[in-house]
Amino acid sequence: MKLNRLTGILAFLIFSSCNSDDAATETSDPIPTPSSPNILLIIADDMGLDATPGYSVGTSKPTMPNLQDLMNSGVRFNNVWSNPVCTPTRATILTGKYGFRTNVINVGDVLSTSETSLHKVLNTNASEYSHAVIGKWHLSSDPTHPTAMGVDYFAGLLGGGVQSYTNWDLNENGVTTTSTAYTTTKFTDLAIDWVSAQSQPWFLWLAYNAPHTPFHFPPTNLHNQGDLPADDASIEANPLPYYQAMIEAMDSEMGRLLSTMTQEDRDNTLIIFVGDNGTPSEVVQEYNSNRAKGSIYQGGVNVPMVISGKNVTRVNETEDALISTTDLFATIAEVAGTASYDSGDSRSFLDLLSSGNSKGRDFVYTEKYNAQTQGPDYTIRNATHKYIYFNTGAEALYNLIENPLESPNLLNENQLPLSASDAAIKLSLTTELSSIRN
Repeated sequence: MKLNRLTGILAFLIFSSCNSDDAATETSDPIPTPSSPNILLIIADDMGLDATPGYSVGTSKPTMPNLQDLMNSGVRFNNVWSNPVCTPTRATILTGKYGFRTNVINVGDVLSTSETSLHKVLNTNASEYSHAVIGKWHLSSDPTHPTAMGVDYFAGLLGGGVQSYTNWDLNENGVTTTSTAYTTTKFTDLAIDWVSAQSQPWFLWLAYNAPHTPFHFPPTNLHNQGDLPADDASIEANPLPYYQAMIEAMDSEMGRLLSTMTQEDRDNTLIIFVGDNGTPSEVVQEYNSNRAKGSIYQGGVNVPMVISGKNVTRVNETEDALISTTDLFATIAEVAGTASYDSGDSRSFLDLLSSGNSKGRDFVYTEKYNAQTQGPDYTIRNATHKYIYFNTGAEALYNLIENPLESPNLLNENQLPLSASDAAIKLSLTTELSSIRN
């Protein structure tokens, strides 16, 4: 009797132990998580809406099948504001801050290494990511500056441009050599080599210097502009086809980079294409040539942006939300899975990649340094109107829905008095502007 009872107890304990082990195994199995997306940020240099396929401004467009593929599979953004020149825009992306906060509002201003860069945020909060900047830096001439800003690997131009696309100084992690390779091709080669060497999630900032001056005739296999004369006089007399050929060469090289990625990597990569400021005055279309690159008007600050790839569920859609280039900081950080990082001026628009109903900004702001008055001009807009304050004390107000090319100025004497609705909008814009700058 006692033996049978003991046997029963032992059997029960063994049974319970087995079930307990099974339960522990079931609950301790790791929960599958999606792989962290790779992030590819491609920056085009001096390429406005008028020079970009898919946008209504501009009558002559370059052929860009690879960018068009990104548009067809993703989202094209209509109301992205940058700064009107290169250096400040790059600083806004890197820090998520407006230029007047970092003292980078003009070409050649140096970004302090004390600023918290996007790469420093990734190093701290998403250390599984490797990252690189390849191409144009233009935030300091110090060869060690990219490393001091937290960048793992840098290869490219420290300055704003080159005198020749085939004879230029290549800086690679602080070491400078002379390169005779076509810059657009060389940056792509470097990008291909770097991406192929990665075995963990990665963020690549690929900043082409194309189509920045000098305008020239690129290698014929990279563009569709035909057999153009390559002499300086011909280029100066009619620079537009050369400018477009440079854009087409960049698109060809973008396509080459994407084609070398494995299908698994490509499917797991978020691709962001953005311009850093408007089109140069020599080749601008529709906008007044005085309201192109370097100006605070739409031709200088309204830039193209296309996003496609991993987790972008909106296909072949356009988006009118107001976005600042500062917002790329918070968006990229969120894509990488970092904890929310508040730079003060950057707002993630990640929701817009999957929903057109997400609430965005009510206002977007940008600025420029006025060399004549040696002070800042600045501007702000809402969904319909744009206000500009010039350092001379002059003001402008435009209804962008009725007049996207910014004419007439509603504050001109022959346009006054403002309607009640326009006056209310002006007050709203100036109040928000004071809030931002104070």
